[in-house]
Amino acid sequence: MGGRLEDRRALVTGAGQGMGRAIALAFAQEGATVVATSRTLSKMQDLPRLSEHITIAALDVTDRIAVSQVIAETGPFDILVNCAGWVHNGSILDCDEEDWQKSLDQNVTSAFRTMKAVLPQMVERRYGAIVNVASVASSITGVANRAAYGASKAAMIGLTKAAARDVIGTGVRINALCPGTTLSPSLQGRIDGSEDPQEMHRTFISRQPMGRLGTVEEMAAAAVYLASNETAFMTGQILIVDGGQTL
Repeated sequence: MGGRLEDRRALVTGAGQGMGRAIALAFAQEGATVVATSRTLSKMQDLPRLSEHITIAALDVTDRIAVSQVIAETGPFDILVNCAGWVHNGSILDCDEEDWQKSLDQNVTSAFRTMKAVLPQMVERRYGAIVNVASVASSITGVANRAAYGASKAAMIGLTKAAARDVIGTGVRINALCPGTTLSPSLQGRIDGSEDPQEMHRTFISRQPMGRLGTVEEMAAAAVYLASNETAFMTGQILIVDGGQTL
């Protein structure tokens, strides 16, 4: 389509690979000027070559000071996408307090930090769209071996709704994208690292009634929709894109 995010400036976290990378590219294709961030700068070196609309910046979203500095130096922004995250594999019995805290810090406290940093100027300009990437493994449904991850993504949904209500009269919208199982480098790494990669791959597919995994491009298309003016009358909502997993 093209042009749906024309003249908008967007910050995308977790853009080093997978969904975040696909979102940065999709936003640029739709006309946005994108600042793509990741803890590992080397993962994004090719992005400016792929699109003249993308610049890159190293950012550890668990570092409060770094978040404030990068946003102050590269903003202001019309759009924020919180895509940085980490998946802990294990039940509550397999999760120690360090893994629990890491899950919360990387998956939801990081979004709290970036939102706090961008919201004042969005409110002042009376325009903004924030897309928080949560998951169906959250308050939507329980998924085995995702205790810490599911709790953190449920918190992301709660944060999305509360913050959306806080700024509802300011022209700023905040929504959550909740993907189902999506084939990404992170997921592929977990599959490859399992005792039986083929069986693990079949297990992931089996919970998708459509019979396949989602793609990062499909999730990026949903993020474009939430960031565009097509959803100007939508805030505090969750958009589930899961191949029927939670039906």
